[in-house]
Amino acid sequence: MKIVILSGSPHRNGTSAQLAREFMRGAEEAGHEVFRFDAAFEEVHPCMGCDHCRKNEGRCIFSDGMTKLNPHLLECDLIAFVSPVYYYNMNAQLRTVIDRFYANNEALMGEKETVLMMTCEDDTTESVDGPVLCYRNMIKYLKWEDRGIITALNCGDVEAMAQTEYPRMAYELGKSL
Repeated sequence: MKIVILSGSPHRNGTSAQLAREFMRGAEEAGHEVFRFDAAFEEVHPCMGCDHCRKNEGRCIFSDGMTKLNPHLLECDLIAFVSPVYYYNMNAQLRTVIDRFYANNEALMGEKETVLMMTCEDDTTESVDGPVLCYRNMIKYLKWEDRGIITALNCGDVEAMAQTEYPRMAYELGKSL
């Protein structure tokens, strides 16, 4: 299986990055091919809604990190979304990448599986309800199949994360695919 991990974490060793690493370790141990795209460390312009891509065979007006990512997105079997929760949503770095799916909208529809992993400093599910709903609506629209959601609550820093089962859960999710 070809897997793309889309990480929004702006911290290379933060809690979301830790979930991404553990998921990747499990998936690779299971024999899957994994490509990781760290959106916070790539230049990705926001979609301008200009429809240049619609008139030019999916080529966006911007030549940025999406040029590297798009071939992997189009050929992968599973996409893992990993993000910290900022103001009750996925962070801007990951949202910007998702908005740019527009250039390949029809090509991305159907035949893919997904997972969602989020970290949150709060300890209430209310903080993750919005991004989970957004994720579910997006994959319903794209006709993708959900393979699992991990919402790591009460994990505002790596020390708090270390006291939980969330890293093991991410590893097991990757290994189970």
